[in-house]
Amino acid sequence: MSKKIQELLSRALLEKGEMADSLYEYELQEHIDYWYEGLKADRDEFVFVVTENSGHVAMVLIMADKTVHINENARAKLEEFWQSNYSANLKLLIPLMAQELASGVLSVTGVKTVTGVKTANGGKTDGRKPPRRAWGKAKS
Repeated sequence: MSKKIQELLSRALLEKGEMADSLYEYELQEHIDYWYEGLKADRDEFVFVVTENSGHVAMVLIMADKTVHINENARAKLEEFWQSNYSANLKLLIPLMAQELASGVLSVTGVKTVTGVKTANGGKTDGRKPPRRAWGKAKS
């Protein structure tokens, strides 16, 4: 079951597949305030929640200012935040999300922005830029 959900999430999140507004309304909409309170308590920049039901996928992204982005708009906002890390981050997260969803738990991920990255070698880097965004551990 987890593999099927993983395929559906990959299609929706990585291949820009369609998402279901009715699923957002049915499973996610009523919990916005609860997730927003968690975002504030954890001092996250934003939180996004993904669900799957009967082959349909829905997503919500909630900002620190309580702006809510739904489905395709949420995916676009997440892509804007993570930029070139979007695909890599989701390839790491999707198997975990699928596992949570297969267990009957909504996949909730809080995200913090990484700033002022310090290196072990006194601030010198190896030529690579530090990551602009990092993803947080999924919460249940």
